[in-house]
Amino acid sequence: MKVSMYDTLLELPLFQGLTKENITSIIEKVKMGFHKYNAKQCIAQQEEKCNSLIFILEGKVNITSNDTNYNFKIVEEVSAPYIIEPYSLFGMHTQYHASYIAANNVETLNIDKSYILTNLCKFEIFNLNYLNIVSNRAQTANIKLWNSHIGSTREKLMNFLTLRCIIPYGKKTLYITMEDMASLIDDTRINVSRALNELQEKGIITLSRKKIIINDLTKLIEEVRE
Repeated sequence: MKVSMYDTLLELPLFQGLTKENITSIIEKVKMGFHKYNAKQCIAQQEEKCNSLIFILEGKVNITSNDTNYNFKIVEEVSAPYIIEPYSLFGMHTQYHASYIAANNVETLNIDKSYILTNLCKFEIFNLNYLNIVSNRAQTANIKLWNSHIGSTREKLMNFLTLRCIIPYGKKTLYITMEDMASLIDDTRINVSRALNELQEKGIITLSRKKIIINDLTKLIEEVRE
């Protein structure tokens, strides 16, 4: 294993605080699977059971959250290093909430759930890191839900996106009709159309048929909160 690989692992939230000696010990004791994916290959599928932690070590991945009940889809992009849904490994619903497709050449490290329980959990720092990730996600979700249908049309549009996006920044592509969007945020189609066109005029989003491209979610949030 190259030194650069150690450095990559140490950048991941679950391994932060561990030393290279700790990582060496983990590698020696824990069964790990290294995989390579070409562009457009599926790494993890929405609704598929989550049986391992998947670490994106190199490359970019497209995250697609597909809601068939309400007829919309959100596509996001994330770059390495990144961990795929550590919160889906335990609990009542251990299925992936989105699909993860390689955007270019991607390298991953997979650690089986059983090895996490028997080996990784022996490291106190790993347990604390895992607890922090899950707690932060729960707290953030609670704040988002509290504000989901409050405020102006633009605020409700922002809350809709921030509630459903996995990555709280970067480019997003939302596939949805104006009618469905209006229904989901409990507003009128006219108000939704007006708000979206105002954001497009400011260069925050790009509109096309049944598709809204958010150039940078952070800029959209800043614009709405001003």
